[in-house]
Amino acid sequence: MKREKENIVGYLPDEKPSAGKLLLYALQQVIVMFPATIAVALITGFQVSTTLFASGLATICFVFISGRKIPMYYGSSFSYLSAISGLAAAQGYAKVNGILPTEAIQIAQFGIIASGLVSVAAGLLVKFSGRNAVEKVLPATITGSIAMIIGLTLAGNALSDAAPAIKATGVLASGWVWAVSLVTMLSTVFFSKYLKGFLGQLPLLLGAAVGCLFAAVLYWVGGAEMNLFRSLPAEALAASAWKLGDGSIFAMPAFSFPRVSWAAVAAIMPIAIATIPESTAHIFQLDIYVNDLAEKKGKKRYDLADMLDRNLIGDGICDMISGFVGGPAGTNYGENISTMAITKVFSIPVLIAASVIAMVISFFTPLIKVIYGIPTAVIGGLEIYLFGAIAAQGIAIMIEKKVDMFSSKNIAVIASIMVFGIGGQYAFGGNIPFFGINVPCIAGAAIFGIILNLVLSIGEKREA
Repeated sequence: MKREKENIVGYLPDEKPSAGKLLLYALQQVIVMFPATIAVALITGFQVSTTLFASGLATICFVFISGRKIPMYYGSSFSYLSAISGLAAAQGYAKVNGILPTEAIQIAQFGIIASGLVSVAAGLLVKFSGRNAVEKVLPATITGSIAMIIGLTLAGNALSDAAPAIKATGVLASGWVWAVSLVTMLSTVFFSKYLKGFLGQLPLLLGAAVGCLFAAVLYWVGGAEMNLFRSLPAEALAASAWKLGDGSIFAMPAFSFPRVSWAAVAAIMPIAIATIPESTAHIFQLDIYVNDLAEKKGKKRYDLADMLDRNLIGDGICDMISGFVGGPAGTNYGENISTMAITKVFSIPVLIAASVIAMVISFFTPLIKVIYGIPTAVIGGLEIYLFGAIAAQGIAIMIEKKVDMFSSKNIAVIASIMVFGIGGQYAFGGNIPFFGINVPCIAGAAIFGIILNLVLSIGEKREA
């Protein structure tokens, strides 16, 4: 039995792989984080390099805020997209070649910093009221459902990246783009299923490599018309704080400082309510998977769910850090948690290394070009697997917490969250119109589910 436990593959939060393995695991986490984090920057008009630097810096800070105990990666959140875009439009700012003016980013920064206070306040409430009080407000029916809608509302993004057919020409308009994304996805799935040992812990990195190789073969055979590799826009370097020469080798991220704006606070701060149940769902997901590995390895339980208060406080402080240097608001990343769940690598040193890599990449233009150049179809192939895994982890939360699926209250709460969350995404593009305001579908689903659960819980007898 002891020998079987020693043969279990995986790394717990306080375990450190060898240097070579650590570097590859960290690079895998960066590749997984990169698409969504950079997508937020591109959609909102924030600087790519600054966003990347902010995610790495915030992650390192989160690791130390949590006492090097919670393996989370902090990245830009899609929940804030509409709020930031709406704020910029209301202030009269528009993107120029895909980039917002520095003044517009500075105004948004102030609201992002304020949004961090919401998560910090929630963490302090948990600390002084206890985890049980929070679980009454955020039971598994809510956190599990929210994890599911996070994954499922991103399904459209995954397929859009896998086959960007709208206004497409050349290879993007052909079936070959599907071939690249499916080769990437299937190779990743096969690697995670059949590879053992060290290589079995690199399925996403290997899958991305296979997808890029297949795309390179298409380019070699078909020429420029079959080129899926991307080039970094020139505007991405325009606002750099300092460049070496023309910036083709070294360019500092475009750091900026926040500018006081109460309109930004009103627009952005309330969105943090959506990230609280999301972050709570993530810590419960990690708790399940880390303790499952710990049990298989014959180690003590880690009980990460008991650190929910520190997780929320860390999330809020990370928002403040990102907002202060010029990055978007964010949260701990489900994609990276999915990667850890798939690979069984929960090592804190790996996440620290990933953060350092992200920060280094943000200063060196060739490195940004390499990561940015990965074909969108390859990213989409990975996302099909990752986003689906996020949704599957929501189911795992409800199974682990033994949610009664025959309870009329539970069914009502789960059904409401699922329909508002997923329906809001596909019927209204992610923002549900409600009495003249646009409510982000995940935030609206979470708030409605919380209120409905509390109302339906009135009069229930407490079970022993």
